[in-house]
Amino acid sequence: MYINEKSTVLNPLLNQKGESVYELIGHSVNSGQAGAHSLAVIVIPPGCSSQQHFHKLGEETYYILSGTAKMVINGQQFKLTPGQACLIQPYEHHQITNNGKENLEFIAICAPAWTPDDSYPSL
Repeated sequence: MYINEKSTVLNPLLNQKGESVYELIGHSVNSGQAGAHSLAVIVIPPGCSSQQHFHKLGEETYYILSGTAKMVINGQQFKLTPGQACLIQPYEHHQITNNGKENLEFIAICAPAWTPDDSYPSL
């Protein structure tokens, strides 16, 4: 068994576009050494976004907790609001942007567990 919470993640992953990733359950020693899935809380301030990227192995699901987002998957644009979930399949190029006035906060679940070597920048 392993228990974690956002407030105990001392070094969230930060990207140049303003996204903060708090991995709660995952592959690393600091997140429980899960192999079958990972779970993270992600915070994106207004006007910021994730990097546009894709995964070769991982399925990813986003569940919006607060804020509003513009989600782009393979060039198609969607609006996401609290309570909505979005499935992202392997090889789908995706980027999420906070187009609201408050922080965008959502849960990301990946199966198998996310590892940095399965994130590829979109060209």
